[in-house]
Amino acid sequence: MKHMTRFGLSLAGALLMAAPALAQTKWNLPAAYPTDNFHTENLNAFAKDVADATGGKLQVTVHANASLFKAPEIKRAVQTGQAQVGEVLMSLHENEDPVYGLDVVPFLATSFDQSKKLWDVQRPAIEKKFASQGLMLLFAVPWPPQGIFAKKDINTVEDLKGVKWRSYNPGTARIAELVGAQPVTVQAADLPQALATGVVNTFMTSGATGYDSKVWESLTHFYDTQAWIPKNLTFVNKAAFDALDKPTQEAVLKAARTAEERGWKTAQEKTKWYVDQMTAKGMKIQPPSAELKAGLQKVGEQLTQDWLKKAGPDGQAIIDSYKKAAM
Repeated sequence: MKHMTRFGLSLAGALLMAAPALAQTKWNLPAAYPTDNFHTENLNAFAKDVADATGGKLQVTVHANASLFKAPEIKRAVQTGQAQVGEVLMSLHENEDPVYGLDVVPFLATSFDQSKKLWDVQRPAIEKKFASQGLMLLFAVPWPPQGIFAKKDINTVEDLKGVKWRSYNPGTARIAELVGAQPVTVQAADLPQALATGVVNTFMTSGATGYDSKVWESLTHFYDTQAWIPKNLTFVNKAAFDALDKPTQEAVLKAARTAEERGWKTAQEKTKWYVDQMTAKGMKIQPPSAELKAGLQKVGEQLTQDWLKKAGPDGQAIIDSYKKAAM
């Protein structure tokens, strides 16, 4: 009996000692885009890399298509600890701080090379802002360049007057105001229904969102204006990150660096693919006319001035650093 008791105590002690090694941390990652969108696929690859690197010690579950929190709610959810990590479209929060809206200033950065240079000078400001809110940036991934989807010919900005214009951030709402369109706030997860019911009939977004929303079922034209290249940010609640042991923290940061590199590469590779898919579905793909481009350039100049007015000297310093880097 004593032998059995000693054995039982030894076994219990061994299990207690093993408990920390077997402990598993679970993180929820709300995201706003469909499961087969390349951003979500990149998040799932990030989650797998983290699980593999930590031997399953940290499990990240991606909740796609705004299934856990709506797009505008995700950042706040992570700040308050309702979720540990999240992904948002950066410009969604421009009203909170102008620094979030810099990458959607039209025609400021229109190529992936320019967009990367802009991100390099913008990143420290984002990291500083996040730190003040109990957040930590993990990585940023761009979308394909933005173009105009429509149900009719758009030859000049005057042709946009009165259209039901989908806005999804302050910048796109301001464009509607400047061209005389009717802005309707619709996030990506709700866009297919908005198109099907005629709530919107014109908007500016990437080929990726157009493809995800099956725009060819409702619209006919895509003008490849390449107006700007927005980015999604993936970030973590700082307290949740600090609660991890050092090796797990390093695994997360390494997986984040890999995700950023993979995401930028995929965005560039998929840009033409999305356009090809829409062409195959019968959409009319074309560059903007000279008149339309000139009109949009004027809109871009106004939005740049608007942004600088809101951002002040700090914003001007970022713009100056970008222009110097882009030379």
